[in-house]
Amino acid sequence: MRSAFPVPESRAPVLFQAACPECRARFELSPGALRLAIGASRRTTFYSFTCPECEAAVRRPAGERIVELLTGGGVRTLRLHSTP
Repeated sequence: MRSAFPVPESRAPVLFQAACPECRARFELSPGALRLAIGASRRTTFYSFTCPECEAAVRRPAGERIVELLTGGGVRTLRLHSTP
């Protein structure tokens, strides 16, 4: 029997490759382990995560391509607004 509703395709989970500047470990992170903040400028647009090896808080700048990849991969996004 065929369903009138489309069946979602099975996809592999999205993982992002990252590295820690503190301990130099390289690892993969799920979208839930990353946060993306989009600000009014390049300086205020960044992604962050906690290193699973040394637990350092890591913050890296995010250009347009990184923003596109992270949002497309399901990373939670915070839009920063400046106040007058």
